[in-house]
Amino acid sequence: MTAFPHGTILGYPRIGRRRELKRAVETHWAGTIDEQELRDRAAALRRETRARLVSLGLDEDSAVPETFSYYDQVLDAALAVGALPERFAGLRETDGTIGLAAEFAAARGDGEQPPLEMTKWFDTNYHYLVPEIGPGTVFSAQPARYAGLVAEAAADGLVTRPVVVGPVTLLALAKPDDDAPEGFRPLDRLDDLIPVYREILAALRAAGAEWVQLDEPALVSETLDVAPGEVAAAAARAYAVLGAAEDRPSLLVAAPYGAPSAEGWEALAAAPVEAIALDLVRGGVPSTADGVAGKTIVAGVIDARNVWRGDLDRAWARLDQVRRLGAAEVVVGTSNSLQHVPHDVDDEPDLDPRLKTWLAFADQKIGQIAVLARGLREGRDAVEPEIAAAAAALADRRSAPGVHDDRVRARTAALADADFERGPVADRVASQRRALGLPPLPTTTIGSFPQTGDIRRARAAHDRGELGTDAYEQVLRDEIERVIRLQEELGLDVLVHGEPERNDMVQYFAENLDGFAVTRNGWVQSYGSRATRPSILWGDVSRPAPITVRWTTYAQSLTPKPVKGMLTGPVTILAWSFVRDDQPLGDTARQVALALRDEIGDLEDAGVGIIQVDEPALRELLPLRADERDAYLEWSVGAFRLATADAAAATQVHTHLCYSEFGTVLEAISALDADVTSIEAARSRDELFDALSGYERGIGPGVWDIHSPRVPSAEEIAGRIDRAVSVVDVDRVWINPDCGLKTRRYEETVASLANLVAAAGEARETLLARV
Repeated sequence: MTAFPHGTILGYPRIGRRRELKRAVETHWAGTIDEQELRDRAAALRRETRARLVSLGLDEDSAVPETFSYYDQVLDAALAVGALPERFAGLRETDGTIGLAAEFAAARGDGEQPPLEMTKWFDTNYHYLVPEIGPGTVFSAQPARYAGLVAEAAADGLVTRPVVVGPVTLLALAKPDDDAPEGFRPLDRLDDLIPVYREILAALRAAGAEWVQLDEPALVSETLDVAPGEVAAAAARAYAVLGAAEDRPSLLVAAPYGAPSAEGWEALAAAPVEAIALDLVRGGVPSTADGVAGKTIVAGVIDARNVWRGDLDRAWARLDQVRRLGAAEVVVGTSNSLQHVPHDVDDEPDLDPRLKTWLAFADQKIGQIAVLARGLREGRDAVEPEIAAAAAALADRRSAPGVHDDRVRARTAALADADFERGPVADRVASQRRALGLPPLPTTTIGSFPQTGDIRRARAAHDRGELGTDAYEQVLRDEIERVIRLQEELGLDVLVHGEPERNDMVQYFAENLDGFAVTRNGWVQSYGSRATRPSILWGDVSRPAPITVRWTTYAQSLTPKPVKGMLTGPVTILAWSFVRDDQPLGDTARQVALALRDEIGDLEDAGVGIIQVDEPALRELLPLRADERDAYLEWSVGAFRLATADAAAATQVHTHLCYSEFGTVLEAISALDADVTSIEAARSRDELFDALSGYERGIGPGVWDIHSPRVPSAEEIAGRIDRAVSVVDVDRVWINPDCGLKTRRYEETVASLANLVAAAGEARETLLARV
């Protein structure tokens, strides 16, 4: 067995420091560059990334992980085993291999063929593509997408470690394809899949890989459709076979995002694999050590989910605990892939210098790995200055002005039960019907409209000081009027102002709330070619002034139709930011909720009658362990209710949720006490409708998947409307897209909304004819 490096990471951001991959992929989609140019640009980015990682200290063989993907790591694994849905079979190459055209079609849809469903990767804000696997899926090894990366690195003199989603997690995350019989589960195909993974491992060894990392986060989750014990048994079966293979590299099996179940840990410890990676930030050190004597343990003591500078003294103590397990070797690692954090703190010239000393992005975390690895080799005394420097930064952070605000804390301490309760639902429904006078099946959108190049350029010019504030705001007013007129022409019932002033649904609020900082280059991949810049919530949160009122009231002044006020909810602001880790999340959520409560009051005072408080991340933060969920739902639901409870009965409060499995939190969604909830349905193949039977609040199941460039026909949308009214009282059903339209082009938007309005109109006529 080749020795494992002394320090490593489980993955690295793959989009590029300036989103080079995003730009290359989208340029290819636009037809500006061909596939070979795309591949050339991607190869250049990979080489730059590898060189950067080596320079940061990952200079041993196999220390650099190969985690590149053009779109998604789960899709990569599915395609590497040949699991392309049959509807895209015609896009395979003549030799049966699956190229980029088929990959992008599965990710984005192709003509009338819908893409794979997309949902959240465990409890992160990364979205993966859900494989479709049935009894008839033909598995075949197609390792070139991984082996080619190993060979490419070898040509540059580097031995890298390919990273592949493991067979158990791949099947546990998959959904039955359309032809699967009732009761079929993709995990039932494990025995058919294992030989294909053996072939892939053999091909990777032949390409020069000495180690391969197989990611099995299914072992830490209790939110899957498969019980933890069954996942553990599947892992034991899979790795008994894979570990027994002779023509393979050494195997590192990683269990990130928490602690594996007791059965999962036993399965890993007993498996004939050479190394196990454990998340010791979200999970503790295992209490039993049976089976680890001959293994390497990659101790994930550096937090790869957040941006705070690590407590190296505490990390060292964890390493000492792990060493007492008696493993053959203990090495330093990250808790999970660094794909969830930005590249480099030193690439942030706008951040306060003091704040920057508290932070560690991906590159700084690699530096921490290098320090601890050196300490393991040479003894703690050799790295004592670095440990002391980290401790000093933590102490400075605790005492800095703004981290604790007595006024904010006094307000949260004074909260009473009544602050979380609105009036009776029946009274609200009656008041809102009188105030709004909406037709049956009212049509609306989620909030944002396409952000055109002109809007982005104007914002950038304003940020650089090249466009004055008055001129910039005139650009925004012109765009708002254009969006209002377009919605009126299309015939939508409840309008939005389109949000041209917002760079991001969280960052916009962070820029206007105390206790936050924002980055210039802190991009993190959300899905595919899309990236966000999570804000940094470092101190107590308060609202110094109204944020959204003037733009909403300006839009309302242009039309007699109701215009929704648009806010981002407290849970989503936390989920899509890097949040302080020195107090419970619930405490921080209540601070944000009170700021939003004040904003809602100001919107009402300005005459806004419908206010949407988006919570797309409610399901995202649901803990992976069942015994932690009740506490999470208590504070998360409570924060939303605190934000909205002071709204008048006649004010219709909406919320929006998207791209998650909602069946497990449907009761919590109802407990939010929103008057109307819009929710993703189209992308998930309409599975939500079954769960909505008898839902007793206003509901807008999305009828158009906006994350695909496809334009749904009026007939397709009509079918979804029919399904909605078959399970929910028609008086409660709204018609809307799955999500906001910021990422779409106007051509797609206008055509799709026209079909949406037409389908809703036909449905109304049908309903009236039945009366």
